[in-house]
Amino acid sequence: MKLDDIDRKILSLLTENGRMSYVDIGKELNLSRVSVRERINQLVENGVIEKFTVVINSEKVGKSVSAFFEVDCEPAYLVEVAQKLADNPNVASCYQMTGPSTLHMHVLVEDFASLEKFVNNELYSLKGITRVESHILLRRFKSRSGLKL
Repeated sequence: MKLDDIDRKILSLLTENGRMSYVDIGKELNLSRVSVRERINQLVENGVIEKFTVVINSEKVGKSVSAFFEVDCEPAYLVEVAQKLADNPNVASCYQMTGPSTLHMHVLVEDFASLEKFVNNELYSLKGITRVESHILLRRFKSRSGLKL
């Protein structure tokens, strides 16, 4: 699907406020509610918009420690390790990165005791991991989900 300027503007508005109504988007872009609805439906049908969701402030729900990990794995275990980590409720994101079978992972936990428990019981217990490097988030300057057009 080729995006035109109107599609990009709709996506930009929805990125800022996913609950914005068709009417409000239409007013902003000088389009009818029906036209906006049709365009958004096309964006969904063509996979440009994957889903509508909520972004939760992790600190407000008690997950105040944010840590990033680089996890090197033996190549034969990479997918298995990644799937197990992705299924863990403390893991916010998990990606395969370039390099020697490396996973990049973002973990959110309640406190440092929970982080220690995660590392010792959930991470180090996985077969096939060869190296773990961690970084604790001190301050967030910018954070957003989704692509900004």
